[in-house]
Amino acid sequence: MVLIILIVVLCALRYFEVGFFAHMSWWWVAGVFAVAFLWFEFGEKMLGLDRRRAHESLEQAREDRVKRTFGKK
Repeated sequence: MVLIILIVVLCALRYFEVGFFAHMSWWWVAGVFAVAFLWFEFGEKMLGLDRRRAHESLEQAREDRVKRTFGKK
């Protein structure tokens, strides 16, 4: 998520030519895009973060179902 926010901020600062970013190359912004792509495509899978998030969401759904079923007595 930090990479996505950084990309948006860099694009906005470069597009509106704010301060130092007015003279910065668009290749720096493209480089951050490439790093984000590599992270989300390969890094998360190698570290198992994608499966962990999926598991957490399934576990939360299961807990909500149990609370709905047994919590209304």
